[in-house]
Amino acid sequence: MTSKTTNRLDTDEARALIKTFEKTLDTIRVEVRKVIIGQEEVVDNLLMTLLVGGHCLITGLPGTAKTLLVRTLASALGLTYKRIQFTPDLMPSDVTGTDIIEEDITTGHRTWTFVAGPIFTNVLLADEINRTPPKTQSALLEAMQELTVTVRGGLHTITPPFFVLATQNPIELEGTYPLPEAQLDRFLFNVILDYLSDDEELAVVDRYTTQMGIPDVDPCTTPEQIIQFQELVRQVPVSETVSRFAVNLVRATRPEDPLAPEVVRRYVQYGASVRATMFLTLAAKARALMLGRYHVTQDDITALVLPVMRHRVLTNYFAESDKVDVDDILTQLVQSLSAPKRAVQAG
Repeated sequence: MTSKTTNRLDTDEARALIKTFEKTLDTIRVEVRKVIIGQEEVVDNLLMTLLVGGHCLITGLPGTAKTLLVRTLASALGLTYKRIQFTPDLMPSDVTGTDIIEEDITTGHRTWTFVAGPIFTNVLLADEINRTPPKTQSALLEAMQELTVTVRGGLHTITPPFFVLATQNPIELEGTYPLPEAQLDRFLFNVILDYLSDDEELAVVDRYTTQMGIPDVDPCTTPEQIIQFQELVRQVPVSETVSRFAVNLVRATRPEDPLAPEVVRRYVQYGASVRATMFLTLAAKARALMLGRYHVTQDDITALVLPVMRHRVLTNYFAESDKVDVDDILTQLVQSLSAPKRAVQAG
């Protein structure tokens, strides 16, 4: 299986596409930096999300440029973009669209006509998704998984590429609703948007207090090209050893599994699903290609454990009591499973 995948990257067509990919990626980063200062790891995670064809949850406090980042990236990618401001009174039909009755004035005949909602786009910014109740949040579920929307029994298809980039404030803030677990599991990443460094914050103040407006961002690619890049990512080979490592990492998040270390058995209530293994492997392929490599390593897997699994692992009462969060547990998990590898290298 590995050799077959490698051969697909060895073709002239694949080499040409890889060169285009690398050039386009550099150009996108340049365009994004016109507007966004710092947050390079977050930008790379969003690019990985797009290359995999997944969705990303961006968690951060107000004022950390979550919305601006998504809008800028959509402009740099040359994709259609729509924004939904999630509020407590938002209805599912405000997201998906609805059927309305239209009357032909000449015949008097009435027909149902579907009026598409903002979900029919390439990049959907679900802004402050946790400020609306679960009923409205769930309006995204079918679209995120199947690229379809069902309204009154009628099936409507969303044209790919399609990405939901959702922002949320931390759950502890007033007036928010925790996302349902089924919703969370459909997000490839949960990226934490933290505060900037002092130098970066100074640069933001200097840029946006000395000029009016936001710099223009030029589109660097097309929807068709992005789909090509997604197919290219899937051709990156993964050895059985690395695949097994990814499987073991995910299985070790389940307290009942023999691989689970003590920290998981003590603090975790529910571990990650098989979907986490698939997303972890796909994201690692994208990361390898973005770093100029044509194979996946264990370092690619471990680098992505936190954003891929922090929203899929549920902690129990003991974790809350001992003030142990999911990131702490996952970090210790990675260290425990990577220890044999380090020991072998040392020997």
